[in-house]
Amino acid sequence: MEPQIVRILQLHCDNIEYTPTKKEIKTAEDIVPETKRLEEVVVVFVAIENGDDSSVAQNAASQIRNSMQKIGSNRLLLYPYAHLSSNLAAPSTALSLLKEMESSFSDIEVSHSPFGWTKSYKIQVKGHPLAESSKVVTKDSEAEKEITSEALKGESKIKSYWKILTPDGTMTDISDFDFSNHKKLEVLAKYEYAKKRSVDEPPPHVALMKKMAIADYEPASDSGNMRFFPNGRLIKSLIERYVTDRVKEYGGYEVETPIMYDSHHPSMVSYFNRFPARQYNIDSEGKKLFLRFAACFGQFLMANEFQMSYKNLPYRLYELTRYSFRREQSGELVGLRRLRAFTMPDCHAFCKDLKQAMDEIKVRFDLSQSVLHELGIEESDYEMAIRFTEDFYNDNKSSIDELVKKHGKPVLVEMWKEKFFYFVLKWEFNYVDNLGKASALSTDQIDVENGNRYGIEFIDENNEHRHPIILHNSPSGAIERIIYATLEKAAKDIKEGKKPQYPLWLAPTQVRIIPLKEEFYDFCNTLSDQISAHDVRVDIDDRNESIGKRIREAEKEWIQYILVIGDKEAHSTNLSIRDRKTGNVRDISFDDFVSEIKTQTNGKPYTGLNLPKYLSKRPQIMV
Repeated sequence: MEPQIVRILQLHCDNIEYTPTKKEIKTAEDIVPETKRLEEVVVVFVAIENGDDSSVAQNAASQIRNSMQKIGSNRLLLYPYAHLSSNLAAPSTALSLLKEMESSFSDIEVSHSPFGWTKSYKIQVKGHPLAESSKVVTKDSEAEKEITSEALKGESKIKSYWKILTPDGTMTDISDFDFSNHKKLEVLAKYEYAKKRSVDEPPPHVALMKKMAIADYEPASDSGNMRFFPNGRLIKSLIERYVTDRVKEYGGYEVETPIMYDSHHPSMVSYFNRFPARQYNIDSEGKKLFLRFAACFGQFLMANEFQMSYKNLPYRLYELTRYSFRREQSGELVGLRRLRAFTMPDCHAFCKDLKQAMDEIKVRFDLSQSVLHELGIEESDYEMAIRFTEDFYNDNKSSIDELVKKHGKPVLVEMWKEKFFYFVLKWEFNYVDNLGKASALSTDQIDVENGNRYGIEFIDENNEHRHPIILHNSPSGAIERIIYATLEKAAKDIKEGKKPQYPLWLAPTQVRIIPLKEEFYDFCNTLSDQISAHDVRVDIDDRNESIGKRIREAEKEWIQYILVIGDKEAHSTNLSIRDRKTGNVRDISFDDFVSEIKTQTNGKPYTGLNLPKYLSKRPQIMV
């Protein structure tokens, strides 16, 4: 059976002017040709294909209506446009469905340009991020076998409005905002509105993650499950430790919970249908299990066992999930940006009321900004999106404005007409990469349902039982995405002719020693021991290769400090170092060299080399 498809090109326009010039088919509409001009209008060029029926037309009309609500337009022109398809429906069918689409818009001003006519037209399209979009609308599949949450099914149908909120508290329709000084925010707005997560080409970090022997796809596993080589595991483990240390300093209490749960557990059934994610499902001894998509329910089931007083709140539980699982669609999976198995730092704060929750969310906002900064991701690298219900915004405008003011630049707003998920507010920092894709890093949510759903209680000041409000925070987002962002930043540096660089505390090798001759091996070994005693990762390139080749390969590994040891260096009281950052060779005392490294790694976790110290002992990784 032929697929049932309507193809549309949608443009938000200042104006369109068109004139019918010639009947193209015998069954063209019978009209008197005249020039028409419409102002402030959404123009939808539409092609109806062979096999289309009423349900497809209604689906298309619904999507057009949702788009118009988001951009705040109430005037529509349907413009039949045969050039969008080579598989057109019969003219009588196409005209009938076109009129059916038109009649479904009873709440707005709608018309269609003459069917079956050649027309000349002039059009002026607006310049905002949501002004242009194309869609291929299909009939909803009736053969869908995958178990899908109601939240996921309904996510695309949510009635929401897209705005820009500035640090001074001004809310502007997205179509009226001037993005000329906020290009990354414009990219984020287009990405979020289109909701197109599929990938047309691999982003630059994919080649780098292989070249630098960090990670690669695992062909023996399911798509989106990665393998990490020794260098990658070292980097990943250090980020995991750093984020965990920061959460524990903030006041999170670390726990560990199972990775699979009974989908028929009463609290699971309800929560499952409030969370927009696809799951891995397992049958075991008559139970229908699913792999967790977050640490939420493990921590909530644990908190159900606690006897808490308002004096204990806010109480914070934390877990670094290795792994959380979401069966993202295969076309969306790419490198370390979007995975099916990922490591997520997940911290929940149980709060006694909304005031305490709003105070707590500000603390976690600052924590998240600080964590990203210390991981090498600056505020200029990401844009903020914030989502909330209209009622919540009206009741808490000053607190929301304060968050935006902390961010210090305009943010993308998605405002929901009514509450659909379990949360009433969610903010996130989105990294915008080299291909114009946006990926959420830090995030927090205000959850007003799950305290009740999981039977979590505390005793308030009046000795009454109450359910807490719960905050869901990941101060960094998925650990894999931090590595992705780091490599994307490096790719951008390469493109701009700069030398890419790891933050020194994350570099698999921080110092490389290269002996000119074998007679200096003992000296190099002693020197490496002295340096590594100060918690510095140092290795020795003892291979029988030219000095030039060994230096070049150290450069290719982005090693910041290279020490070439010859007769002069072996008898000097100072060290001669090649500094990748400056490109210079300079002499420095041993103590000053160690101090320089410590300045760059202070406050960060340390682990030793995750490969043999001597390069001659290392296997070559073929990626």
